[in-house]
Amino acid sequence: MTKKDTQQEGTENEDQKLSADDVISDGENLETELSPEAKVTELEIALNEAKAQVLYIKAEGENIRRRASDDIDKARKFALEKFSNELLSVKDSLDAALAVENATLDSYKDGVELTAKQFLTVFEKFDIAEINPENETFDPNKHQAIGTVDSELAPNTVVSVLQKGYTLNQRVLRPALVMVSKAA
Repeated sequence: MTKKDTQQEGTENEDQKLSADDVISDGENLETELSPEAKVTELEIALNEAKAQVLYIKAEGENIRRRASDDIDKARKFALEKFSNELLSVKDSLDAALAVENATLDSYKDGVELTAKQFLTVFEKFDIAEINPENETFDPNKHQAIGTVDSELAPNTVVSVLQKGYTLNQRVLRPALVMVSKAA
C-alpha cells in the first residue's frame, strides 16, 4: 500500500463520517420539523401510556394490599392450630377417663394427675408459665391483690394465692389473685 492509497482511505473514512453526521442532523431536523398536530398526537399517545401505567400500578398496589390482608386474616384464623392440636390429646385423656365404667377414686385421681402432666407438657412446649408467688414480694405487674391481712411476714408480701396466674413468653396472660400482708 502506498502513501497515496493510505491518504485516499483516510479521505473516504472522513467522507463516511461526514455522511453519518449528516444523517444524524437530518434526523434531528425531521424531529423538529413535526407539525404541531403531529406533536399533539404524539403527546396524547404518551399521556395515554402514562395513564395506563398509573392505573396498572394502582391496581397492582390494591392487589398487594388485598393479598396481605388475606394473609393476615389466615394467620389470625390458624394461629392457634398447633396449640389446639396439642390440647386434643389432653381432651382425649379426659374423655377416656369418663368412659371407664368400673373406676375407683384412686383410678380417677391417677387419671387426673396424668392429664395435669399432659397440660404441663403442653404449657412448657408453648412457653406458658405458672405464677405462684406465695411468700414473695407483691408485684403489681404480675399479681392482683384482693385484700390485705395481718401477718408476721414483711409488709407487701404475698401471704396466700387464691388463683394462680400465667404468663405467655414472659408476658402476663392472667395475674395471680393474692392476699398481701399489711404494714404494721
